Amino acid sequence: MAEWRFGRLADESATEVTYDDSGYEPVTLPHTVVPLSWRDWDADTWEDRWCYRRWVDVPADAQRVFVDVDGALHAASVYVNGTLAGTQQGGYLPFTHEVTDLVAPGANLVAIVLDARWLPIPPSGHPDGHSGVDYFQPGGLTRSVDVRLEPASFISDLQVRPLDVLDPSARRVEVTCTIDAPDSPDGRVGVELRAGDGRLLASSAADVTGPEVVLTLSGLDDVQLWAPDSPVLYDLVARLDSGSERTARIGFREARFAVDGFYLNGERLELFGLNRHQIFPWTGMAMPDRVQRRDAEILRTELNCTMVRCAHYPQSPAFLDACDELGLLVFEEIPGWQYVGDAAWQDLVVADVERMIRRDRNRPSVVVWGVRVNESANYPELYRRTQEVAKALDPDRATSGAMLASEYSTDGFHQDVFAYNDYANDETGATLLEPLPGIPYLITEAIGALAGPHFYRRTDPQSVQARQAYLHAQVHQQAAADDRYLGVLAWQAFDYDSQNGWIDHRLKCNGVADTFRIPKLGAAIYQAQVDPQRRPVIAPAFHWDAPLDDELMICSNCERLELFLGDDHLATVRPDTTRFGSLPYAPSFVTLPPGPAALPDLRIDGYLEDRRVVSRSFSADRTADRLDLLADDNEIVADGTDLTRVVVRATDAYGNLRPSAYGTVTIDVEGSVQLVGDSTFVLELNGGAYAVWLRAFSPGEIHLTATHPQLGDAAITVTATPAVQWPAPPGRRTA
Repeated sequence: MAEWRFGRLADESATEVTYDDSGYEPVTLPHTVVPLSWRDWDADTWEDRWCYRRWVDVPADAQRVFVDVDGALHAASVYVNGTLAGTQQGGYLPFTHEVTDLVAPGANLVAIVLDARWLPIPPSGHPDGHSGVDYFQPGGLTRSVDVRLEPASFISDLQVRPLDVLDPSARRVEVTCTIDAPDSPDGRVGVELRAGDGRLLASSAADVTGPEVVLTLSGLDDVQLWAPDSPVLYDLVARLDSGSERTARIGFREARFAVDGFYLNGERLELFGLNRHQIFPWTGMAMPDRVQRRDAEILRTELNCTMVRCAHYPQSPAFLDACDELGLLVFEEIPGWQYVGDAAWQDLVVADVERMIRRDRNRPSVVVWGVRVNESANYPELYRRTQEVAKALDPDRATSGAMLASEYSTDGFHQDVFAYNDYANDETGATLLEPLPGIPYLITEAIGALAGPHFYRRTDPQSVQARQAYLHAQVHQQAAADDRYLGVLAWQAFDYDSQNGWIDHRLKCNGVADTFRIPKLGAAIYQAQVDPQRRPVIAPAFHWDAPLDDELMICSNCERLELFLGDDHLATVRPDTTRFGSLPYAPSFVTLPPGPAALPDLRIDGYLEDRRVVSRSFSADRTADRLDLLADDNEIVADGTDLTRVVVRATDAYGNLRPSAYGTVTIDVEGSVQLVGDSTFVLELNGGAYAVWLRAFSPGEIHLTATHPQLGDAAITVTATPAVQWPAPPGRRTA
């Protein structure tokens, strides 16, 4: 278990070998510098300088040694044995410092001074402080930190470009290996392309005659294309005869943005998706790989998105790994939100473009780079520079950047795709602006940010919650009906903590799921957009709690729905293709007749042709309500880092969420475990549901029990398995 010692920086001596850190607390990474709740965050609590310390062993035969930091909000200084190795500004992209001359065989101290203050570093620096950016950024080492050992000459970068992928006879892979050597690079480098089962598909080798070696792999007529429904991945392995090895996971796909749509592998694909913040309750941005990956699973397999926009910064590599594996397309953009600072600040923007593209240019999921600060005014010279850097590093992908109404013009616009955050909607409906002519046009935000005083909380009136689902359906319908729109990436997948704009307890509640990733009614239209042969869906955009007078929206992928109140047939309803005919699966609507205050059970049966394929029942009778627990995973790794979510819900007799539930839930855990979250929670604060996460420190069973005075008890068991130390590849050992 890689344990760090952590504390507030009292003075610079904390980086010294002789410093007494007994007053520091032991922590594992990722880590946030202060405890957080699920809302009501206060930036004053983390705005300070902090220190992380860890002793690492360096073997006597180590030739070159590096400290790799994957993410440090917001600036970091790395010290080894008391000597400054280097500094870094910016918290969302990795950096590395060579420390070969600072280490000795045996134990060595790595100390990282983290500066979590409001600094002039993208996206921060606005003179209004945290209210000048739409999202909170709690400080911490929010991703991994490793000590890496390399031979004297090693492969420092690997660019892999699948070319002419739609022509089997011309299909090839161009591989550029960058060699880091203390003198003139020499030796020999080889590359192999392997299938997921390990089969060798192609190989090539060449002498090293300079800092870059370019090799080509051909004869690839049998490879499969990468696509949302078939995300086939291959491993490209490069080896230098010094023992250095570097691997890239790639996919073969052609992504093309045109004025009449987005084309993947030659076929038009409607871009249907959401934005995502990697902000979580209790931990801020410091969630481990498993939890980051889970967000991608929710977006792709539960909300059926074909694309996600990483708002508004490069996100966790683990999240992007899952996007590659699941077939979820990615719009990735640099850190920023509206504000653009001085010349030094702008230089950091350009540097972020370079670091973002170098990190992620081999990923098949990433199809467009956001190289403009989100919703900023036009800075033609800055965005000319970012465009040039992007095209030099990656000539194969399109560029973009989200615009607002004040910049609704292509004048001075240097990027390939015009992305627009379109909020031309109100309580009467949503109407997208006409696309600009002559340029591919993508809606990168819509609906959520203008939720107004109702916020789309699960505690708001049902009419407000249902309206969110309707408006999301409306913008996707309008875009799908007109080929001039590439599609819509609506705002937002998950609620997030903020000090800007419409907020409730410093929480923005415009997600179609809440901050715990529990879906709201707004998620219904997304849940239904899946082939019914794969998964038939009935997702009402209402709760069966009390008499409902409005027209009710039912999102489903069935051809018809039969509704029953108790034993009595109520109605037959079919998809409303008049209003929503361009959606793959249009919602249906029904109006209930006046009835008694005590509602009978509601049953909805879904049919394909004459075959009933799904049935859901709903109860308004609270006497049978109960407490329900659901863990994302049955097992976690007992390494002090891994986490899994446990969702706590009040439900009706059929397992449907009861948002009007009230009272306090108390949680108890047994085992060598840390509960990440509150052990008591008042259900009415979040509409009958919340979540905690579990972290284990030693193998064994974890028993979690939730208790409510009226709903009773619920229990769940998660197994913590031993942490396995996998052997590192040659030349890539981690101390």
